[in-house]
Amino acid sequence: MISDSTYAPDARKMPSENVAKEMLREVMLDIDSTNKNVVVTTFSSHIARLKSIVEFGQRMNRKILFMGRSMAKYVKAAEATGIAKFTNKVEVLKYSGQIKRKLKKISGERGKYLIVATGHQGEPNSILTELAADKLPFQLEPDDVIIFSSTVIPNEENRK
Repeated sequence: MISDSTYAPDARKMPSENVAKEMLREVMLDIDSTNKNVVVTTFSSHIARLKSIVEFGQRMNRKILFMGRSMAKYVKAAEATGIAKFTNKVEVLKYSGQIKRKLKKISGERGKYLIVATGHQGEPNSILTELAADKLPFQLEPDDVIIFSSTVIPNEENRK
């Protein structure tokens, strides 16, 4: 096994996932998201975080959409190994055509969906990057809520 941790050299204690979950709960459930689009982005491989996002999305009474190739890949792996069961809780959209059709269909339904998208590190061609650049048939409005449930990977490109 080869293992690596982004913050391994830092001499500090990191809070537990329960702390992160509580912070996410506060943000997702305590904001006024009435008639607003809500987009959450996080690491696609962070299955525990995705489970929390789904839990809170359901409590918000929103239909949950997972968007992006890496998101679909990790969700499929989590289900295949029995780590998580997202089936019947979320709609997973993997390919560009699927995503564009769905976004076009829901673009006028503000307040009904929770979009969980790839792109928290500003990756080119990720869903969040394309939403921000108006490259998808879905218009973000100034009062919409975009939640980054992740830390910045400390490299020069991401710092910029």
